[in-house]
Amino acid sequence: MSASSKRVQDFLRAGPLDIEGLGAELDAMNHGDRVAAVRGINGKQQAQIWSSAMGRITQLTDIVPAEVPPATEIIHEGKNSLPLFTSFQKRFCRPVDDDTVLYGYNEGLTRSLIGPGYFVAEYFDERGEVGVNYYKVPPHNAHVAVGWPEVFPNEVGIQQFVYAKMIDYLRKVSRHVTIGRAYKHGEETPNYFVLSRAD
Repeated sequence: MSASSKRVQDFLRAGPLDIEGLGAELDAMNHGDRVAAVRGINGKQQAQIWSSAMGRITQLTDIVPAEVPPATEIIHEGKNSLPLFTSFQKRFCRPVDDDTVLYGYNEGLTRSLIGPGYFVAEYFDERGEVGVNYYKVPPHNAHVAVGWPEVFPNEVGIQQFVYAKMIDYLRKVSRHVTIGRAYKHGEETPNYFVLSRAD
C-alpha cells in the first residue's frame, strides 16, 4: 500500500469520519496517487463516506470544470462496491449548445457486453447534488466527445438490467473526488461508488 493510500485508510478507520480532512488529504495528492487511494476504498467505507458527505453540494462544474471546452472528454476513474468488475470510468463532456447538463457514459471491461450506459448529468436543486440520470441519454445526433460509442437508450439490450430506471447521485468529497449512490426506480440501493476526476 502506498503512503497516500495508507493516509486515506487512516482517516477511514479513525472513528467519526473527518470528511473535511479526508478531502484536504485527497486534494494534496497527484492524480496517480489519488486514483490509487480511491481504488483502495471498499464498499463499507464508501457507504461511510456517503453518509459523512451529506449536505456537501455538488455542481456540474465539479464534474467538468467551467474552463473545459464543450465536447471535451473528462475522465473520472471509479471504484464501486460491487463484488466483481469494481474498477471503471465515467466519462463526461459538456454539450456544445447546453450548459445546464453534461453528457456521459460508462467505460470498463463490461462495456462490450453490457453497453455504454449513456446518461445525462443534471443538477438536482432539491438535493443539492448532481444526478447521473440514466432515464435520459444524449440526442442521437448530439455532438459528443471524439471517439465515444454510439448513443442508444438504456431500455434496450442487456444494459436495461444495469442502467435503466436509475439515477446515481453524487456528493462532493474533495475538489477532484465525489462519492455516489445508485437509486433505482427512485429508491435507494446498497450500491456505492467513488470517483476521481482527472485534470
